[in-house]
Amino acid sequence: MRHPVLISLCIGSAFALLGCEQQSDADVARAMASVNVIDETNLSDVMLTAGDPNEAVAYFLRATTEKPGRIDLMRGLAKSLVRAKKPNDAAAVWEAVLAHPEASNQDRVDFADTLIRMNAWERAEAELNKIPPTHETYARYRLEAMVADFRKDWKKADSFYEIAAGLTTTPASVLNNWGYSKLSRGDHAGAERLFSEALTHDARLFTAKNNLVLARAAQGIYDLPVMPMTQIERAQLLYTAALSAIKRGDVNIGRTLLKQAVDTHPQHFEEAARALAALDANVGRG
Repeated sequence: MRHPVLISLCIGSAFALLGCEQQSDADVARAMASVNVIDETNLSDVMLTAGDPNEAVAYFLRATTEKPGRIDLMRGLAKSLVRAKKPNDAAAVWEAVLAHPEASNQDRVDFADTLIRMNAWERAEAELNKIPPTHETYARYRLEAMVADFRKDWKKADSFYEIAAGLTTTPASVLNNWGYSKLSRGDHAGAERLFSEALTHDARLFTAKNNLVLARAAQGIYDLPVMPMTQIERAQLLYTAALSAIKRGDVNIGRTLLKQAVDTHPQHFEEAARALAALDANVGRG
């Protein structure tokens, strides 16, 4: 007589176990989904940094097709298109990102950056003007400075460059840009100070080294400043100083610097040798 009770208990236990198994499967599925999101995020980060730009574009195109509406994947596609030197395509994606309910002020900054790469300065300025003043970031003020430079509003440019430099722990690049702005305005001494300051933050930044030589040459100072440089860099900087000297009419100094550049370079320095030959040929015809 106890058999029905036993059977009922067994059936009940079976259903209980089945319920536990189903609950366990659901937990596992949720856990796996979380892991997949983490793995996908890591892969996205890799594609945005170490991956080939065109491979990254293909990855994010596929990902956004499979999971439309994921704003992080849309951002990845836009950034990859920028890295692949396709700013027009990137701009269209950034517009879609900004239409997303989860769009941020940083997305608008990135859109403005893309517009500047397209030389769409007025549109970039309009987008920056939509960003509230409370959004104070290095990226935002770097772009504000560039737009002010484009407008030749030097007072604003200086102010924005100074703010941007103060908002990052690695200001070498923005100091170099600020120095180049000063150089283009004819403030050669001010440019020299900024390039020198940039190199105190990153002694490997060759563009700042080259710009520093240009700023000094514009003042008639052709000797290379004391700074770390490889033999190849030294030859290239001597070449920059030589061309600057010749442009200023200091031809004999330029010739000497070209010879030094040729002698300094560990391999054949074709550009310097060609310039020296052309200079000597012109002198011979004279």
